[in-house]
Amino acid sequence: MIDMSPNLTLVAVIVVLVAAGVYLMLERSLTRVLIGVVLIGNGINLLILTAGGRAGGPPLYDPENPGARMSDPLPQAMILTAIVITLGISAFLATLAYRSWQLNRHDEVQDDLEDRRVAARAAADRAAYRDIDTSSDVSLDEEAAEVHDETALEEAEAEPAAAATGAEPGAGPGPTSGGGAGA
Repeated sequence: MIDMSPNLTLVAVIVVLVAAGVYLMLERSLTRVLIGVVLIGNGINLLILTAGGRAGGPPLYDPENPGARMSDPLPQAMILTAIVITLGISAFLATLAYRSWQLNRHDEVQDDLEDRRVAARAAADRAAYRDIDTSSDVSLDEEAAEVHDETALEEAEAEPAAAATGAEPGAGPGPTSGGGAGA
């Protein structure tokens, strides 16, 4: 039986990397957000590597030794993909931080005017928009009576046709006596 229990030190490193990355991503400085993304990316890569199982198996199938267990290539492929994605996001965030530094001489993300309005309305405990559903002076029953019901129109058209054939209104087409599968 293969021992699949992860190394406790490696799990602690994963937790520290992800926790530090989340803490840094919650900051307003784009440089700290960039470092947080890199830390979280490295922590997730270690998590995938740890979840991949025991290391040391041959990466390819050996026809001379058919009983040997080979390592699973999927975690390695996922880690390579995660590295490429983290690199792309890091390049984008580094570009944003550099451009922010060029324009403002700092890389902090500022609140825009709409964020300030929403915060002021939340502090005053007011709605951000007028709710037209609750401000209507028409009751729900009156609104429901005004709604056009297409099924009522179809039933009204079906009644004269049913009266001409002698069938009950609302009775659907189909066998009414004998010869059916249930008879």
